[in-house]
Amino acid sequence: MITIPLGFISQQIIPFPFHPLSVCPNFHSTTPSATILSSKIPLKIRPVIPKSHQTDHLSSPQTTTTTVTQDDGIPYDLVKTLVKFKSLHNYIRVLEVSRKADHPFAGARLLLLDTPGNIHSISFLFKLFTKTYFDVFATLPPILPFGPLGILGFGSGSAANIILKLYPQGVIHGWELDPAVISVGREYFGLSRLEREYPDRLFIYIGNAMQASVTDGFSGILVDLFSKGSLLPELQDHKTWEKLKKRLRKGGRIMVNVGGSCVEAEDSWRDGKLMMEETLKAMHLVFGDKVNVLNLGNRNEDSSIALTGDLPNFDEWKNALPRPLRCYVDMWRPFKG
Repeated sequence: MITIPLGFISQQIIPFPFHPLSVCPNFHSTTPSATILSSKIPLKIRPVIPKSHQTDHLSSPQTTTTTVTQDDGIPYDLVKTLVKFKSLHNYIRVLEVSRKADHPFAGARLLLLDTPGNIHSISFLFKLFTKTYFDVFATLPPILPFGPLGILGFGSGSAANIILKLYPQGVIHGWELDPAVISVGREYFGLSRLEREYPDRLFIYIGNAMQASVTDGFSGILVDLFSKGSLLPELQDHKTWEKLKKRLRKGGRIMVNVGGSCVEAEDSWRDGKLMMEETLKAMHLVFGDKVNVLNLGNRNEDSSIALTGDLPNFDEWKNALPRPLRCYVDMWRPFKG
């Protein structure tokens, strides 16, 4: 492990003064990976069963209660479609989940961009953290050198929203291919407010994220690139990672949503787990043993985040994070290619 430079958050930002022993609110058991919300998993909406059609055992006092997870679906009468249309690149839908729903997404707005309905952005009106991989992305800045952070696959700004509010010195440059996604973000996900509040810290570009660059390089890069429900094919090519590595400044890192079996692609042959494995192999060819993986498995489905560089000192990393994010640190493991 290495010592954290704390460069991205600058000398003026002190570690969060919370008790070092904390329980992640995402977890309902002693097995965190079993219940944390997976990345890019399709939203499942189920029909409402009229009471007259329900069987007696549903109301029996002997019925075993189980924790509701993202996999369980949301009754359709508790989900409102705010907008739905096809852009040049995506099938865009914005859904709003009622706060009455017995579901982790209760009260959330969700951005879906493909036919299977994988979730690409999420926001809550009254809370910052999402209990999704966007929270994991927000743990990256404390282990970066000083400099701007790039977000490739900006979406509607879910990761940027958390990071800008947690790290007052952080500067974000985000790339999104589809201008319609940015427009939806501004209208339904508070992105226009973020741009007004942080005009000198948030810069958004419409275009190919693979061409992203800044003067003197990024301190870190967040990669969240999916198309038609699957990781971009370029991410399974080691040449892509060679290019991205060259765009980092000294000590910089890349954190990647590599998906997994929970991701449903429009093309059935692009199996989510296979694409994840191929992407990790491509990264391993470039970064060698300095590739680490955090598993966000939910039930029998897996979903993972990858991180380049030596694993930092876990205690120092935790002390630089707010309490709700500390639980993720211990979940990192070296990738065994």
